[in-house]
Order: sequence, then C-alpha cells, then structure tokens
Amino acid sequence: MTEKDKKHIRTWYLSGAILVLLIVIIGGITRLTGSGLSMTDWKPIMGSIPPISEAQWGDAFNQYKQFPEYKEKNSGMSLAEFQFIFFWEYLHRMLGRLLGLVFLVPFAWFLVRRKFNREQLLRSVLLLTLGLGQGLMGWFMVQSGLIDVPEVSHYRLAAHLLLAFIIFGCCIWFALDLSGRKHKMSDGGKELKTWLNLFLAILLLQVVWGAFTAGLHAGHIYNSFPKMYQFWIPPEMFLVEPAILNFFQNMTTVQWTHRLLGTVLGVMVIAMWGRTFWLNTTKEEKKWILALFGTVLLQYAIGVFTLIYHVPLWLGVLHQVMAMILFGVALGTRHRFKNMQQLSF
Repeated sequence: MTEKDKKHIRTWYLSGAILVLLIVIIGGITRLTGSGLSMTDWKPIMGSIPPISEAQWGDAFNQYKQFPEYKEKNSGMSLAEFQFIFFWEYLHRMLGRLLGLVFLVPFAWFLVRRKFNREQLLRSVLLLTLGLGQGLMGWFMVQSGLIDVPEVSHYRLAAHLLLAFIIFGCCIWFALDLSGRKHKMSDGGKELKTWLNLFLAILLLQVVWGAFTAGLHAGHIYNSFPKMYQFWIPPEMFLVEPAILNFFQNMTTVQWTHRLLGTVLGVMVIAMWGRTFWLNTTKEEKKWILALFGTVLLQYAIGVFTLIYHVPLWLGVLHQVMAMILFGVALGTRHRFKNMQQLSF
C-alpha cells in the first residue's frame, strides 16, 4: 500500500467514526423523546421513503395505533405529535443507511482498484459485518417493544449501544494504525499500558450499565449525589431473587452499579495521572494521561448533573455522546502506548 492509499483509507475509517458518533446523538434523542417505537415495521430499502401525503400519514398513524405503545402510553395523541416522534426514528434509521453506504461504496472502490493489503481487507470486511449486525440488532431491539410491553428490552438496548461503541472503536483504532508514527516509551509506560487495558475493560462495562440505566429509566430515581438520598446502599437493592439479578433488573441496583463503575474509573484515572509523575514518564505520556484524566472528570460531572436534574433531554444526550468521546480518547491514549518504542533514561 502506498502512503496515499493509507491516507485515503484512514480518512474512510475516520468518516465512519464521525457518522457513528452522529448516529449515537440522534439515537439518544430518539430514546429520550420516546420515538423509538414509532416505526412499526422494518423495510431496509422501501423504508427509505417516508409518508408524504395526508393519506400516507394517516395509514402510518393507524398502523402505530395497533401496537401497545399507543394503547398504553400515547392514547389520544395527535397526528402532529406522531409525526414528531416518527421524524426522530426515521432520521436515526436513515443515518444508519447512510453509514452503510459510506462503508460499502468506498469499500467497493478500494477493492476494485486493489488498494487494500490483506490486513486492511480483513479489517474492512469486519467493519461491514459489524455494520450489518448492527442494523439487525436495531430491529431486534425495536421488536421487543412491539409485542406486549411498550418498552424495548434493556438487554437489547445495551447490545445495540455496545455494538455501536465497538464499531466506533474499530474505526478509530484502524485509522490510528495507518498513521505509522512511532513514539518513545519510558519504563513506566509498560505499567501504564496495563492500567489502560483495565480501564478500557471497565469503561465498556460502564457503557453496558449505562444502557441498563437508560433502558430501565433508573436515572429518574434517587436523584441526589453522592448519596442516594440518605443512603450509601439503598434498602431496595436486593429485592429480586436470585440476588445476582438485581444487578441487571433492579432499577436501584443498576443505578448504584453505574455510579460505582463511574467512580472506579475516576479513581483509576487519578491514580494513572499520579503514576506518570512517580514513574518519571515522558512529557507525551503525561499529556495523553492528562487528556484522559480531564475527559473522565468532565464526563463524571455531566453524569452527576444528568442525575440531579432528572435526565433532561440535552444532558442525557450529552452524557451518552461524552461516553463515546471518552472511549475514543481512551483508545487514542492506549494506541499511543502501543506504538511507543522503548526509551532508556
């Protein structure tokens, strides 16, 4: 591969990451406005054309009325209100289709022009496969709210969000791999790599429990900080049997776990930042850990305010988007250590 080919493919990966981030923003708005179940069928091709005429809107609204969300939650809503929630779900799906085109069309061009080496071909096929899986997962999630209970499964919501993070992370990592730059690493860099691996693992767990919190609407209870009202450990934490299920299905325990994981990440990044001075690391190593430190603290503060103010739309979306930005910063930091060469002081 030539340097020019690497640059084009790197730009392709980064454009995919930016689109995933945009889709997460719209997905957050879709969820928080209760719009996700407004489109009750899945037509990957024909579904690209929205209702246009009054008759078409009437048909779409009548179809929506046949499902539990209208009957149990939105009975009596107007056509204008339906069009509002339909818009956000439609936009979310259209951006997903656009992302598919952004991946597929350049992939075909690079393939025909023989721009890929074996590694980049395999990585591109992986991204296409993940993208297809995400489309199927999105509909699998929506289906769970169209049967009896007008709420999507929080397990499927978590899988849908986690897969978005994985696609975003792959795009960022693959793009960084094509930069080709090498950097010096201190002896302490080895320890920091281990910390970062653990940090990323816990961060992905936090994403899952964040989705559980959102799916169960657990952010609307115990809206105080740092205690959950007067409790460090609320009395409702272990009402479900067996006890382990509380961490997955009990609103109180899920929120408590989300708080705990966020605090663990905060303590970890403070410890990593402190270790950069103790270990006599390079300026660049300190710079990247400091960037991670700042991003974590910002996200932690946003999370606290989101909770205290009962999850307003803009804060809820910002919290979700900042989680993905934090993931990108963490990946960028870890990648810098991956490419660093050993430096003796």
